[in-house]
Amino acid sequence: MAFSPPLTSPPSPESSPTPQQKNLIPWQSMRGLKQIHSLVLRSPSLQTPLILSKLLSFSALNPHGDVSYAQLLLAHIETPTTSMYNVVIRGLSLSRKIPASSSMLAYQALLRCSLCPNNFTFPSLIKALAECGSLWEGRLVHAHVVKLGFESDCYVRNNLIRLYTVCGEMGIAHELFDRFPERDLVSWTTLILGYSKTGRAEEAVSLFLEATDEDLKPDAIIMATVISACSKVGDLKLCRKLHNYIDAHNVESDVVTGNALVDMYAKCGDIESAYSIFKEMNEKDVVSWNSMISGLAQNGEFKEALKLFRRMQCEGIEPDGMTLVAVLNSCANLGSLEMGNWVRVYMDKVCIRANGIIGNALVDMYAKCGRIEQAMELFNKMTKKDVYTYTTMILGLAMHGQAKEALDLFSELSKARIRPNSITFIGVLSACSHAGLVNIGLAHFHDISRVYGINPKIEHYGCVVDMLGRAGLLNEAQEFIDRMPIEPDAFIWGTLLGACKIHGNVKLGESAAKNLLKLQPNEDGAYVLMSNMYASDNQKGDERTMRKLMKVKKVKKTPGCSLIEVDGMVHEFRIRDKSHPRRREIYMVVKEIDGHLRSEGYRPAMEILEQELCWHS
Repeated sequence: MAFSPPLTSPPSPESSPTPQQKNLIPWQSMRGLKQIHSLVLRSPSLQTPLILSKLLSFSALNPHGDVSYAQLLLAHIETPTTSMYNVVIRGLSLSRKIPASSSMLAYQALLRCSLCPNNFTFPSLIKALAECGSLWEGRLVHAHVVKLGFESDCYVRNNLIRLYTVCGEMGIAHELFDRFPERDLVSWTTLILGYSKTGRAEEAVSLFLEATDEDLKPDAIIMATVISACSKVGDLKLCRKLHNYIDAHNVESDVVTGNALVDMYAKCGDIESAYSIFKEMNEKDVVSWNSMISGLAQNGEFKEALKLFRRMQCEGIEPDGMTLVAVLNSCANLGSLEMGNWVRVYMDKVCIRANGIIGNALVDMYAKCGRIEQAMELFNKMTKKDVYTYTTMILGLAMHGQAKEALDLFSELSKARIRPNSITFIGVLSACSHAGLVNIGLAHFHDISRVYGINPKIEHYGCVVDMLGRAGLLNEAQEFIDRMPIEPDAFIWGTLLGACKIHGNVKLGESAAKNLLKLQPNEDGAYVLMSNMYASDNQKGDERTMRKLMKVKKVKKTPGCSLIEVDGMVHEFRIRDKSHPRRREIYMVVKEIDGHLRSEGYRPAMEILEQELCWHS
């Protein structure tokens, strides 16, 4: 086997010695290999397939090798073998510094040499094509696999299944999976992962249950994948079935599986089960705490989320960006500005920049805590803004009644070449609603589909109904509802009913209430609004009838709730609340305030509710 020396070329970045390579013994580094190579070049008797293969193998596959050098070496071997090409193709598929398409070029060179690929050629080649999502080239290689009879090889087939799942061709992947009865754990895991990553969680869970029927013992990876898929489905019954399977079959549960179970139960709304698993975990990492804190926040348990965060700090666990996002979300919903400010100081201390998700969460927190100036200041300082950043700020400005600023910010989106999403328009329409800009709001509503190609959702229709209702255009609001292409929900009718209450349109209010009660017969909102509307219109008989109806249907009014933060502690109050440890002092101050109000001429608008209003939350 003759061998001609490689052409002289400047050393590639991969061939430059690293500090670790300098400490290696000569034959363990590229420097030592090149010395051996030069010896082989001077001694034709050493240019045997075995020695050349060893040189290739070190260059292509050793962590301290240089796959570029392996390519040069292979190109100058006069009679290369298939196994030599296999080594280089594998090395290229593992390299992160060379484009994955280089593997295909090496494969084409193999074919030009009239060599026949084998079952060791295709797995690495297909893996490389999957990495760069080359579906067209993958189909060509698949045709070669079928032609040469390697499709029945489980290792080759598993890589083909992965290629198709990565490229989103789940139909082809599943067909390939079904075509051969010889399937191992990798086959099942690859297809399940594919379904999960392409958003088809139900198929992923269904496939896992099918795998368990074949007595296939899942590993930690497949369990974490299926649990994650199950959380996306949101089927609590299915979640419990999966958890029971883990317990019944003694599936080894590590921290990854535990974290996935906590996340699964939290996303399915069973926060008690999530917390139970969290407490029982012998080993917890920052992801464990994040899953539980985020789960509490997602389920509206904001106070509990902040309590758990404080406990996390006491146990010496360093929070990361995801922790702080969940904490800021809780602060925003509780109005806990002091804790939110602490997060901002902590970010500066540990050099976490206010960009991306965490920057958006900070802006949202300041806006919801009434610090719109600080939110805007932070927004202006952010170096990386996306559609979510702009949307958060627009929503915050709309919430504070700063419609002009919100609309000006929306107009900046096109200058920044950022395309608005459906939530952005909720902020725009809300701003127009609060400012009474009906014509501008309607123009933006029509632009949602006409200009941006977004199908308006029920929330957008609700914003328009609210906008028309606030402006007193109640008949127009009713006509708009009648023309809606989608069925109005409880929010739509509740919005119209609220507008009727404000503007005293009892007749239209009764019609809205009737539709609302069809959708939510046991909710208190419609009864209370109609009762108050009758009271305002001095229709005492109708008001009493409505309250009697509430008693007959056993509908109870949800008590109002107020929150206030004092010295970092969030205090919660409801009507006639006696649970607070300082209730006596609080009620004395309330009574004193009531006396001052009455001395200034204050009287409740509805005398019948005077006693309740005096002791409201």
